[in-house]
Amino acid sequence: MKPKTVGRGSGHLPAQAHISCAGIGPGSIILTQCGETPIERIAAGDRVITRHSGLATVVRVEKRRVTTHAVRILAGSLGDTRPDRDVVLPADQQVLVRDWRARALFGKAQALASARALIDGEFITAEGVRTLTLYALCFEQLEVIYVDGLELAADPAAVARSDAA
Repeated sequence: MKPKTVGRGSGHLPAQAHISCAGIGPGSIILTQCGETPIERIAAGDRVITRHSGLATVVRVEKRRVTTHAVRILAGSLGDTRPDRDVVLPADQQVLVRDWRARALFGKAQALASARALIDGEFITAEGVRTLTLYALCFEQLEVIYVDGLELAADPAAVARSDAA
């Protein structure tokens, strides 16, 4: 018997018009130089803990409401306390996947994958098209930040793509 974890579903969401976007929902907790901080309290100039750069300075914070495909990741479905609570992300949000999951799904020790690519139908599920309030933390370069126990990409290019849509 095989465990039901990431990668069991097709990863495909129904074809509908949507905005390709990335972002972090309200109430999310970000690891910063000052400790765990709600996304709503982060501002330009704050320093956020990142996977590769240590501390990185936030250049700007953007907040917007978008209608897009959403994915729910249940607490603990990507490892112990990963995430540490149930999280809803836009389907295009990049998540850093490590350990056996990355090797099984992508043949690498670690990989950035869209939330939609992780859908398994049980622990990580498609939530359909939803209107979400999203915050985007913008840095000088791509950073992987710690959000609710997940490692998420904060990509200035992804913000630019969703602004253009």
